Amino acid sequence: MILHIDMDAFYASIEQRDNPSLVGRPVVVGGSAKRGVVAAASYEARHYGIHSAMSGKRAAELCPHAVFLKSRLDHYALVGRQVREIFLRYTPLVQPLSLDEAFLDVTGTMRLFGSASAIGKQIKALIQHELGLTASVGIAPLKFVAKIASDIHKPNGFTQVRADEIESFLDPLPVSRLWGVGRVGNRRLASLQLRTIGDIRRYDRRLLTEKFGNWGEHLWQLANGIDPRKVVPDQTAKQIGHERTFSDDIDNPEMMRAVISHLSEQVTRRLRRNARFARSVTVKYRCDDFRTFAQTRAFSKPTQGTDRVFRTAMTLLTELTVKHPHPIRLLGVSLGNLTDKDSRQLDLFQPVNDEKSQNAIDKVVDQLSDQLGKDSIYRAASHSWIKRPGESERE
Repeated sequence: MILHIDMDAFYASIEQRDNPSLVGRPVVVGGSAKRGVVAAASYEARHYGIHSAMSGKRAAELCPHAVFLKSRLDHYALVGRQVREIFLRYTPLVQPLSLDEAFLDVTGTMRLFGSASAIGKQIKALIQHELGLTASVGIAPLKFVAKIASDIHKPNGFTQVRADEIESFLDPLPVSRLWGVGRVGNRRLASLQLRTIGDIRRYDRRLLTEKFGNWGEHLWQLANGIDPRKVVPDQTAKQIGHERTFSDDIDNPEMMRAVISHLSEQVTRRLRRNARFARSVTVKYRCDDFRTFAQTRAFSKPTQGTDRVFRTAMTLLTELTVKHPHPIRLLGVSLGNLTDKDSRQLDLFQPVNDEKSQNAIDKVVDQLSDQLGKDSIYRAASHSWIKRPGESERE
């Protein structure tokens, strides 16, 4: 059995725990009332329509009395490690998805700790008792069903779906619950009168694949309770990436450039935070017809520099758009073949002054972002994306 455990409003809940005067008040983390982007919102703030990736200015308009706090990423990471330590008491098969959520496979340890349900309840109780936080737990034989289950009764939820309950659990849910279905996908499915997961399950598999290709096959399998993916224990990442799905397809070159700039900033910041270097960059591009293309280029030597990644990613994007001139619904930038600092080979014949200067700039930007909040400082090339009106983004 698989557990999906998702901490409730993680960043904001930590702030409320650490400062009891904030309990019951709308708390916004990561932005300010004038600038920046919301990284997290307490459930009290969500009541006013505030959500992550919203501009701080918009959040302040929705809830003028909200408490705005700077992100404390190092502190959140510490608490995330404490949560993971609790998971590891029950199984070595822990696959983190982020600081605040993970899959756990407890099939092999139920004989030691009891049923999957008992393990889930024990973990919830330990998180509450030791860390003063709440988590929502979903339990199912399949990863994607466990993830949906954990979200059904948030916050502090607990939902188990047994093998013979998967169909009845999934059927009435909207198609947006399936991985890979965003606003555009929702509209495309609605054009075929496919509004619930049950509608997809009952739809002809061949016709769905003819209409949507691999995406259609993916949806049909999920709707029919097919998800063979295993829980993969955490290992040193060999690739990291960020991507954005757009609520409306884009074909504006300036906006594409801004998105690539922003993604490059985000992914290289993660790289530097973990003291890692990348040997290659990949740009992923999904067209309005759901076809997906990707192109990769190796660096002459490992890098963690934002400018170098951005320039190479833009070259790849240009090549892709020439080959496949379609409006874009998704863009992604990922860095691969990661290495640590000690494994780099220095090029004795390559000038390093420019690279050192750029690295110094990147580190200053990182420090300012930590102090002022996400997207409080960014490259000029990212401006059109950061300041876009009414657009949400996902990590």
